[in-house]
Amino acid sequence: MKIKFIGAAGTVTGSKTLIETNGIRILIDCGLFQGLKSLREFNWEPLPVLADTIDYVLLTHGHLDHCGWLPRLVSQGFQGKIYCTGPTMEITKLILVDSAKIQEEDAKKAIQENSSKHEIVKPLYTVEEAKKVFPLFNVVPPNVKVSVEPEIEAVFTTAGHIIGACSISLELEGKTLVFSGDLGRDNDVLLYPPVKPQNADLVFLESTYGDRLHPDNDPKTELENNINETFKKGGTVIIPSFAVERAQSIMFLLWELKKEGRIPNIPYILDSPMGIGAFEVFFNNTQWHKLSLADCQAMSKMFIINADYEETLAAITNKGAKVVIAASGMITGGRVLSYLENYIGVSETTIIIVGYQAEGTRGRKLIEGAKSIKIFGNYYKVRAKIIEINGLSAHGDQADLLNWLSELKNKPHKIFLVHGEHAAADELRIKIRENYGINCSVPLMGQEFYF
Repeated sequence: MKIKFIGAAGTVTGSKTLIETNGIRILIDCGLFQGLKSLREFNWEPLPVLADTIDYVLLTHGHLDHCGWLPRLVSQGFQGKIYCTGPTMEITKLILVDSAKIQEEDAKKAIQENSSKHEIVKPLYTVEEAKKVFPLFNVVPPNVKVSVEPEIEAVFTTAGHIIGACSISLELEGKTLVFSGDLGRDNDVLLYPPVKPQNADLVFLESTYGDRLHPDNDPKTELENNINETFKKGGTVIIPSFAVERAQSIMFLLWELKKEGRIPNIPYILDSPMGIGAFEVFFNNTQWHKLSLADCQAMSKMFIINADYEETLAAITNKGAKVVIAASGMITGGRVLSYLENYIGVSETTIIIVGYQAEGTRGRKLIEGAKSIKIFGNYYKVRAKIIEINGLSAHGDQADLLNWLSELKNKPHKIFLVHGEHAAADELRIKIRENYGINCSVPLMGQEFYF
């Protein structure tokens, strides 16, 4: 068996792990690289193996950095099966179409404004190419063994993080390989805690927050305080957020605050073309989260959901106090950029960062104190107040990651630490050795291992 790391090795995005066994090739996740230009350039490169020689893709969940490269994979010849849960399939369809629309819009805008350094400006993939992925989906239920091949079986178990997200246990060649995917928090406001693995010979564990603990601060109170402070100044609160799950978690907390009379009666806007679709996923899959259908419906009524860009422009033009939740979560694209163009230079604005910000992203630059930020080829001075609320992260922290390993009945041969920057992964490696005495490796991009 050969294992090759072709994404999310030494970085947090671009998740792709290739397993080769007895002539079968299985790709665990197929994500887009985000952040640093040196990483984003990988999105334009072919895989180190021919796409048409890959037999299966197993998706842990529907975030862009885990599914966003599927249209490129299909355009380069992949015609195998894509296994995932029902909610993950629904979310992935939304994410891929939205990603393609954003890329088409950004390419069009760059051509119109002559703001690109490239001679030929084109999207990474189009909406039409994104939709060619859809016929390849095969939905699997959680906690049920799925026969991928006669001697290869997979089990998907709940991982928290976002609706439908799962860890994947893969049995082949007499070994059990466990891929954590992105692990949610044990005390998430909407989702159930991740299921801990019982047996594993090889573990592939995410390490996004491997070097830190989430603060004990109450994120609900932090939201309340920042919204009220901004309201008193007549300003706008902008919350960059992933449109699926993180947005719903924030909306849930805002809904509770509004019911309790703790935040003002101003417009609360979800500005995302995916907003309506994401709500439908929540409505249709209540067994995957803690909210009842009645709660989902009541919560959604509090918010103005902008689907069309004309509605976005109208919200931007209205300078009155408001709270806007807009994608993308790391401010790498999407509607949030239009808001920042108009509001980041206004001192009364508050920008609340609620999730992990990968190296090289605008969100990372903002929390590191950038004085100016580049949007669509132009630089804007940062006069807005930048707040980070770590308590709203969808990723488990170091304690959650260590706890996820606590029920293993055997000592794995090796744990590979992926989906983390080097410092975070290495800190987690040390903690795992101290707590469990298990041999850990932090693989490099392109590195291969044989078992």
